[in-house]
Amino acid sequence: MKKLEQLIPPNYFGGIFENIHAMIALAEGDGVLVTWNRAFGECKKESTPVDKLEDIFPEKDRHHVVSKLSGGSGGHWTAELAFNKEDKPMFCDCHLFPVADGNFLFIAERIESPPDLQKLIGRLSRQVKMFRRESEAAKKIARNKQVEMESVMVQASEVAQIDPLTFLFNRRMIVKELQSEVIRAERYNSLLSISVMDIDHFKRVNDTYGHLVGDEALRQVAYQLRDHIRQPDIAGRYGGEEFLILLPNSDSKAAAEQASRLCRQISETRASIQEHVVSVTVSIGIAQFRNGVDTWDTLLNRADNAMYEAKRSGRNRWVVDE
Repeated sequence: MKKLEQLIPPNYFGGIFENIHAMIALAEGDGVLVTWNRAFGECKKESTPVDKLEDIFPEKDRHHVVSKLSGGSGGHWTAELAFNKEDKPMFCDCHLFPVADGNFLFIAERIESPPDLQKLIGRLSRQVKMFRRESEAAKKIARNKQVEMESVMVQASEVAQIDPLTFLFNRRMIVKELQSEVIRAERYNSLLSISVMDIDHFKRVNDTYGHLVGDEALRQVAYQLRDHIRQPDIAGRYGGEEFLILLPNSDSKAAAEQASRLCRQISETRASIQEHVVSVTVSIGIAQFRNGVDTWDTLLNRADNAMYEAKRSGRNRWVVDE
């Protein structure tokens, strides 16, 4: 069977690039943008000045892009694209291909929904199986394939740890992190606090506006968590509308200060979702680890009970289990 590129005349490629929804750009070896298609341009024209490919990535990811360009081999990864600081980041499936004259072709396709993530996981899993079945014809080829397979497996592992709706840690991973932090606190006699956060009257949101709006409300709360907890802290989606925050090296007072900020920030946020203006509040329960007394599950139960006490006390507030 002939490949698709063998059957399509080269003069058609320009029209194809301009009319697909994936963002495509051509960059020089140092990342300077040369040209791009309509989808990339639509995002670029609304943004702050973008001259280099790494400019569309958050600061924490830019060195990763620069290393791929300088390495000259391209690559495939998932990342956040931030054309504009005021907009929410776009989670994208990114490809970087080396082309003629030392240039690189960059292709980014937005991941918009949980089914997209499931397709990504499926594709990565198929790639792993394909690499495992391939015979090693020569030592150099075998080594290159091994490197590619390791990269794909790392990406598949990362995706498997993430809740596909909120892009926070999923339940399995946040509980695993909690267990690790409890072991660390016991070993070094260090501070550890946790917060259990639940969206108030979430069923009412689903019943009033529908589950699609409810899902977007969950994503909005997750964005607030990502933006308003400090760097060492870890957040994950523990249940349907319930989140768990781990605060290593923090006492209950620091956790209460963070909870106060989160309650205020979330309650003041008004989100426009499918022509509806939706706002929610949260109730937060806090517990500090007691060395020699608590296990990870008793600590979690204490925070959970404190969260329910916050709900009984009127919601949109936090309670510390003393």
